[in-house]
Amino acid sequence: MNLSRWKGVWSAAPTPFTGRGNVDRLSLRRMVEHHLRLGIRGLFLLGTNGEGPWMTDAQRRLVVQAVVKASRGRLPIAVQATDNSAPRMREAIRIVQADGADVAVLAAPYFALNASPSNLIAMYREVIRGSPLPIGFYDRGNRGAVPLSHAVVDAIVREPKVVMVKDSSGDPERRALFLDIRRQRPGLLLLNGDEFRCEEYLKAGYDGLLLGGAAFNGALAGAILAAARRGEWTRAARLQKRMNRMMWTVYGGRSISCWLAGEKRLLMELGVFRSTVNLLRYILPPRRERAIVALAKRECAVLLPRQPLGASE
Repeated sequence: MNLSRWKGVWSAAPTPFTGRGNVDRLSLRRMVEHHLRLGIRGLFLLGTNGEGPWMTDAQRRLVVQAVVKASRGRLPIAVQATDNSAPRMREAIRIVQADGADVAVLAAPYFALNASPSNLIAMYREVIRGSPLPIGFYDRGNRGAVPLSHAVVDAIVREPKVVMVKDSSGDPERRALFLDIRRQRPGLLLLNGDEFRCEEYLKAGYDGLLLGGAAFNGALAGAILAAARRGEWTRAARLQKRMNRMMWTVYGGRSISCWLAGEKRLLMELGVFRSTVNLLRYILPPRRERAIVALAKRECAVLLPRQPLGASE
């Protein structure tokens, strides 16, 4: 598989809901077009930012089917298929394949017993080797409920069907491990998932970014990537600081206190979403809402660009 066209900025897309908590199909269609305007290369659906682990099976299928239909082949679609056992993950992969996904994404289990390294490796190998789809690996490091050791991650990512990695571990040792594997598997796509440290990972040699905030900061992330590719590290650092300030405004400061509500409120201001409803019940205080509305006006050029900003911003 030639993944060179997938290098760039990907979005770990949020899921829009109506005021009654149903999946908002209209906003999903708007979201696809919005990502294309931002210069996004691919979409990752139903991850943490997409609230997939908390949605019903029917909701998840609706999201994937609607996005695949709206995309019309213009964006590759990766979909979360993580679960707690090999049979459940195999079934999830079959479903996302039937719904039109290009890649099935696996992360650490949400819950596990008898989770020795050998048992975990055996489980992932069974799933990966029997998968009808290429596999992406989403590494949350020690943030997950079932942390995966370096040995387990190494075994997973060396599997030939694993074609891409979203590294949200924040772990320098993990980053070194992925880069070492990529030297032996040059086609492996490495995407940084730590949106506050894009410049650092690009400087280390990652191929691109897969960000939870890309639905609003995707154009600015693209400008960071373009500066990095030109070796303009001072400019990349300056753009990173600007993007960090933007995200702290949207997410509720460094504590990320209003995360999904803030992101969805900004997307409402941009004409993409229609509500801030989120399954994790993040609340948006009035003061933070006012700051987001002001940000939308102040940063309109990067939030709603007329063309991707990689070459000029």
